[in-house]
Amino acid sequence: MCGISGIIDRNNTPVSSEEIGSMNGLIRHRGPDDEGFFLEKNVALGHRRLSILDLSPEGHQPMHRSQRYVIVYNGEVYNYLELREELIDDGYSFTSHTDTEVILAAYEHWGEACVSHFNGMWAFALYDREKETLFCSRDRFGVKPFYYTQTPERFAFGSEIKQLFPFLDERKVNTKILMDYLVLSYEEHTDETFFEGVFKLLPSHNLLYDLKTGEFTLRRYYAITVDEKLGALEEEEAVRTYAATLEDAVKIRLRSDVRVGTCLSGGLDSSSVAAIAAKMYNTTERSLNAIHAKSTEAASDESRWAKKVADHCALKLSVIEPDANAFRECLENVIRIQEEPFGSPSIVMQYLVFEEANRLGCKVMLDGQGGDETLMGYERYLPAYLLSLKGSEKIRGFWLSFRHSKLTVWKLLQYFVYFTNASIRLWRLKKKLSFIKPEYFGHLSLDTLRDSARNYGNILGLQLLEITSTQLPHLLKYEDKNSMSHSIEARLPFVDYRNVENALAIRNELKIRDGWTKYLLRRGVEKFLPSDVVWRRDKIGFEAPTATWLKQLAPTMETSVRNSLLLRSVCDPYDYSKLDAKTKWKLFNIAEWERIYDIKIN
Repeated sequence: MCGISGIIDRNNTPVSSEEIGSMNGLIRHRGPDDEGFFLEKNVALGHRRLSILDLSPEGHQPMHRSQRYVIVYNGEVYNYLELREELIDDGYSFTSHTDTEVILAAYEHWGEACVSHFNGMWAFALYDREKETLFCSRDRFGVKPFYYTQTPERFAFGSEIKQLFPFLDERKVNTKILMDYLVLSYEEHTDETFFEGVFKLLPSHNLLYDLKTGEFTLRRYYAITVDEKLGALEEEEAVRTYAATLEDAVKIRLRSDVRVGTCLSGGLDSSSVAAIAAKMYNTTERSLNAIHAKSTEAASDESRWAKKVADHCALKLSVIEPDANAFRECLENVIRIQEEPFGSPSIVMQYLVFEEANRLGCKVMLDGQGGDETLMGYERYLPAYLLSLKGSEKIRGFWLSFRHSKLTVWKLLQYFVYFTNASIRLWRLKKKLSFIKPEYFGHLSLDTLRDSARNYGNILGLQLLEITSTQLPHLLKYEDKNSMSHSIEARLPFVDYRNVENALAIRNELKIRDGWTKYLLRRGVEKFLPSDVVWRRDKIGFEAPTATWLKQLAPTMETSVRNSLLLRSVCDPYDYSKLDAKTKWKLFNIAEWERIYDIKIN
């Protein structure tokens, strides 16, 4: 796991070592173990290394092969051992034990199609000196970031947005993304960022830069496929198939030459990952570290569940309990690290978990992101599922949904009426946020809103949209930035593409059954976890004690919002005291982001 930097001068002028060095220095936290550079003609590449596999100097980057290829790479290709053996059988040889060298050989062997052979997370740039091209790629679901910008003089890329600031005339707000965040709660649904002129390479995409022309092309290399044969499996075989893939996803993510730990909220997803990993990792000499963030509010406190899992699985549990003072002390740093406004204070809880991991010396942490999106874990999936049932099964399904979840009749009606109708939803949002100047509503991504509404009656469509656009991408962004700020590599078994495809293909009745969401996972991990953990109905999610934290911060939040030139430009006068907590948080996040990054208004 590392950080990458790159500059191409479009006027064919050499790039100075000072310029690429300065750009690379901004991401030292992503790779504190080593640094390297490559400069040739009008190309400059930089790398910061976080040593995870092959800790020797053989893993130094930029890495070269055959006097022709040079790579800077951030991520892990978990199936590198299998690919290495396959390539050795085809005549290739290796000098290191890194996955980086496997990527280089795979590109030499398969060309751009090499990425289809990888199972992992990655963002890399591979310079072909003979073709004079720069081949860049981002993993299937965008676990690892790749930002870029192009000006008349330069093409530049990096692992973080701040690396690209020197190439911008000013840091201007992207009004479209700002409004999507403020009104629709969308952040990662396009290739644009909150910064005008800064883009991200979308998940499942390659970027090929032609140094001869100074232009680049984008190409999608992967789309989720649904195997209809899996949909025909009976329950026991479906459970075995899914469980085997999940266990293998955890197994290959334990490949590491440094200490591994796991995040443990106490919910089903993180508990499943922790339990499977512990069985594989624990020996008489070592136990898997687990870190839990305990909420100071009883309604969101899952610490008793985390302790139950830790005791059952022989995990070495560390519990942190951040109070409002801890929240206040690190908030500005978290906003700076995230680089863009974010969804809720729970992101700060996540940041503190990775801070504890760093303190404990766990350079690799497993986590449960992706379980809800792939296995229909959110209660908003229930209406679409219930509509798919027939006759008496529909009535039975309604009754069991209330019995085995926290869903209320009112909430169910909301899902049926509000979320399935884009016009009603937009009308309500405009009414709720009537203080926004009317002309700014014209910037909203209404096509994405309509797609969301249309797919609330289509389970697969809703899952695909949330996995690729409206839900999972921003969770992965938060995770990457929080973990890497502490020099921690986060690994996510549920986002293994085999897991994703299996989960989507297996029939819906095995994902929601008798009112139980994630039924397939519950059955698959019964042998690893206590029964009352597996069959919990009180889904909480990873929640911070938001009410307590924001109550103490309230005067600071209002002052920050009042002082924001950006918010004054998009909002008419309004009564701040009448706004709900979520809206206040968003406004505060925008105001602080504007202040910290000195954002200019278009």
